[in-house]
Amino acid sequence: MTGKTNAFKAWLFLGPEIGEKESAIKEIRKNLSSFGDVLSGEEKLSPGERFSSGGLEETVYYTGETTVSTMISHMRNGSLFAEKRLFIVKCAEGIKKKEDIDQLTSFIESPPDDTYLIMISEETSISKGIEKLVSPANKRIFWELSDSRKYEWVENFFRKEGFRIREDGIETILELVENNTAALKQECSRLTLFLERNSEISGEAAEKWLSHTRQESAFTLFSRIASGDLSRSLESMNVLLAAKEALPAIFAGLASCFRKLMNYLALKEEGVTDEAEFRKIGVSSPGAKRDYAAAGRRYNSASAETCLALTAEYDLLTRASGTFPEQILMNKYLYKIHSLGRSS
Repeated sequence: MTGKTNAFKAWLFLGPEIGEKESAIKEIRKNLSSFGDVLSGEEKLSPGERFSSGGLEETVYYTGETTVSTMISHMRNGSLFAEKRLFIVKCAEGIKKKEDIDQLTSFIESPPDDTYLIMISEETSISKGIEKLVSPANKRIFWELSDSRKYEWVENFFRKEGFRIREDGIETILELVENNTAALKQECSRLTLFLERNSEISGEAAEKWLSHTRQESAFTLFSRIASGDLSRSLESMNVLLAAKEALPAIFAGLASCFRKLMNYLALKEEGVTDEAEFRKIGVSSPGAKRDYAAAGRRYNSASAETCLALTAEYDLLTRASGTFPEQILMNKYLYKIHSLGRSS
């Protein structure tokens, strides 16, 4: 098989829109599995955990948590039971060392016959050495939905579920929920549990119930950081730790936010006012505009870059900390992040 042919066994999914990205992965999984859709979402697997059903074995890795050499070793080792193997590598933008890029590109050029690879990143590009080996047909950037498409998505969701929703209800949901269809689906589904069918959802009702049901995430934590509220940041982190959220995933989410903040600040410093330019970096929803405007008042480009470096530093520290209490390290991390920001 030539490198060009083998490129069709690797996919590269980029960009911030998680819901559509998950749908694309689901379709690949369905096509590879002899019994169709055997797993509704790769997020159900813990890092390095394997799932096998319908002749398809699936393994998920996070870049930075598992070395590239370990990933490649597992990918090249055959399976005694599965007809096909699917490997998903998240946070692929973290693969930057030459030796890691060389190992991965060598694998993409000559993968085992039964092995397939999906690389995922919320960034819009990764190492060019890796990107160029993926077939253009298998490479896609999933942009955040435009304001009009998000509005339509929410309206259609509730109509299909038997609800009517007012304009202020839609606007409230879009402001309170992360700007991707996976988060919208999750939060809108929660909302339907508390409301009577055929009822009309107002902005007041949406805000009331979403505030009660909204789950903490790296992105809600960033909102607290952006506002300069240290006590709520610590509270948010405690909730995440109590829920056993994976620290690499928390750091990956925060790193994505700080990179986006750096892009946002760069546009502001250039005097850019075109909404389309901010949409390209993923700052278009009311909530995102509010968070990044608040963060932009507290951090400049240098301090935002330091926040990103601290995030990478504490990601490594927590991985190497052994039995040292995670909460102490995470609290120290948040104190440092907040100290870098100007007082509101």
